[in-house]
Amino acid sequence: MNVLPIFKKELRSYFASPIAYVVLTIFALLSGYFFYSLLTFFSLNSLQASFNPAFSQGLNASEWIVRPLLRNIAVTMLLLMPAATMRLFSEEKKSGTIELLFTYPIRDWELLLGKFLAALALYAAMLGISLLQLLMLRLFAPLEWGPILSGYLGLLLLGMAFLGLGILASSLTENQIVAAVGAFGVLLLLWVIGWSTEAAGPTLGPILSHLSIINHYESFAKGIIESKDVIFYLNFTILCLFLTLRSMESKRWRG
Repeated sequence: MNVLPIFKKELRSYFASPIAYVVLTIFALLSGYFFYSLLTFFSLNSLQASFNPAFSQGLNASEWIVRPLLRNIAVTMLLLMPAATMRLFSEEKKSGTIELLFTYPIRDWELLLGKFLAALALYAAMLGISLLQLLMLRLFAPLEWGPILSGYLGLLLLGMAFLGLGILASSLTENQIVAAVGAFGVLLLLWVIGWSTEAAGPTLGPILSHLSIINHYESFAKGIIESKDVIFYLNFTILCLFLTLRSMESKRWRG
């Protein structure tokens, strides 16, 4: 089983280059800013509620801080994940090392899975940074951990879908910038496609709503885990990885 050595190699490659540090730093700054802004807004409303009890209705940290924070994190991942995956195959193809890898006794799916798991580990580290912020918040306000756990499960599945598409884009080109821009463009389209649901009519509208990659996250953010949303993200990820395998086989066949 060659997945573990490839996973370790790719993870080292992330931290041997500036990519991991840049991505983690940008995420930490953005999530920290979102957290600070939401916490400040919540504190101001809590202060106002202490003088007027009518404002205290529905005032809780989970609704005012946690849910908006997780939604903002999803938007941040939309921007950062293409950058995290752009080099996985593009760099190998540009440097010519992909042909060398094909000569090793490594199955294509092992190579792909090792790279995918390395990117997923980086993504998990980013989620860990945001979780530290919520643990700090727990020291000052009670939190509902059910919606938080379901929200993070949704972010994990959403991130897997982002990574799958990013890896597919990276396998199709030797240019890392093209891979990143292409992945971001497709993800953005799948993000906003649900906005046209009402205008699309009763036939096309439900289809667009189902294809919207963010619509399936809404239930997780509310603390509800629905099988259809889990299946959507898993199917999307598997489809992207399957197409990546086909791309790799095409490259091996062409030599």
